[in-house]
Amino acid sequence: CYTVKELQEILGVSRPTVYSLLKKNEFRWVQLGGGKYRISKKSFDEWLDQQLAPDDAQEKVTGLTV
Repeated sequence: CYTVKELQEILGVSRPTVYSLLKKNEFRWVQLGGGKYRISKKSFDEWLDQQLAPDDAQEKVTGLTV
């Protein structure tokens, strides 16, 4: 499983952006005690592969124009 911090590093985005993606249920995740999240590697990796396109990968991942 990935952590929120790992997703921040992989995507190059802020913590609030990762939480926004979690709220949208873009991939499978669980919330553990203490408010910690764990994100399914398989689900996230499949989602990321679908998001990536040569010219607009960052925009598709974050919703922001770079």
